[in-house]
Order: sequence, then C-alpha cells, then structure tokens
Amino acid sequence: MVRVLVVDDEAEVRDALRRGLELLDFDIQTAVNGVEGVAGVESWQPDLVLLDLAMPVMSGLTALKQIRGWSQVPIIVLSVMGEEADKVRALEAGADDYMTKPFGMQELQARIRVVLRRTKEGQIAAVLQFGDVQLDIERRVVSVHDAPIHLSPIEYEIFKLLALAPGRVLTYRSLLTRVWGPNYGSEVHYLRPVMTALRKKLGNRLIRTEPGVGYRLEDPRA
Repeated sequence: MVRVLVVDDEAEVRDALRRGLELLDFDIQTAVNGVEGVAGVESWQPDLVLLDLAMPVMSGLTALKQIRGWSQVPIIVLSVMGEEADKVRALEAGADDYMTKPFGMQELQARIRVVLRRTKEGQIAAVLQFGDVQLDIERRVVSVHDAPIHLSPIEYEIFKLLALAPGRVLTYRSLLTRVWGPNYGSEVHYLRPVMTALRKKLGNRLIRTEPGVGYRLEDPRA
C-alpha cells in the first residue's frame, strides 16, 4: 500500500482526507503540525506527504525546508485561496505540487498519481508524448501530428522544462532563472509572449496557467 502522511492542524481536514484516501486503499498517518510532520517523515518514511502551509508550532513552509534538507519524499502542499506568494515559496523550496482548498478527492487522487509516477519513473525517456505533441530530447525536435514544427531556442527550452515535469507547476521565477539566467526572476512579461506562441503552435489545452504562480503542462496520463 502507498503510505501517505497527512500534515494539517484542522481535525476536520485530517479526518476527511483519511476517510477518502483509505477508501482508495492508501495507508494513512496524520500529524497536527510541522514538528510532528517532520518527525513522521523521519520515523514512518511515507511514500508521499500532504502538507498544509498555515499551521501552529511550525509552519508547513518551514517543515518543507527541513524535510528537503535530507529527504526527497514527494510533497504536495495544501493551501487556501489567496496564498499565491506562499505557494510560490513552497514550490521553490521543493514542493512537488500544490492544491488549493477546498478540493475534491478525484482531483487529489489524480495529483497523487502523477507525482508518484513521476518519482518512480526516475530516468527520463528520450521521447516524450503528450497527446498529439511529441518531444524528442536527443534530436531537439518537437512534432505535432507527427509533423516537425519550428520553435525558437527560448520556446524550446521553456517547453522542454515543462515537458520534463508534466503535471507539476513551474514558477515564473524558476522558468526565468533557468532560461534567461540567475539575474532574472521578476520579468514575468518575458514569459507571456513565449506561452502565447507555444499555445498557438502546440494547442491551447496543453499548457495551463496557474495565476500568480507559474505554468504547468497538462499530463494526459493523469
């Protein structure tokens, strides 16, 4: 059974997640704050952590940073509406994904499945397929309906970063610093025309905007 550690200070949320995930055959343990969450990761060694951000004693962001100091366990952050800055900080601190409260169990199951699959796949395939869109990393060729298309160097690098982490949100800052360089991070206006061009060439449904946070490539296998 997949072991999931739920870290949330709200008893109602913990109980709802426990009931819902146990029905899906997950093995669940819970923690009520970041201190217990860090200890639970160390002692129980879960396959995945669901981590609330706003908690007493130790916040989720602090717990995330501590866990990332010695563990690469997949972590999905739980957040309430309006905490975009916290979401960005969490993703940049090493969270694999985030979800905004309230959310449905079907969406949560899909997010868990994507994160776990990405972790287990380990090695990156030479050719990635997303519906009608294909990326051949070794040849640096992008095709739509088996026909190669032209991407500018920046368009290609942005698409490759998104394609290598399907289903995961990449923040504006992470994309800017990895493509334009470490001195960039706030120039979000650099990204908008690139995304417009990519959607025109690859289709409007492949790349999703997470307002105030970044972009994610939809994983058709989810």
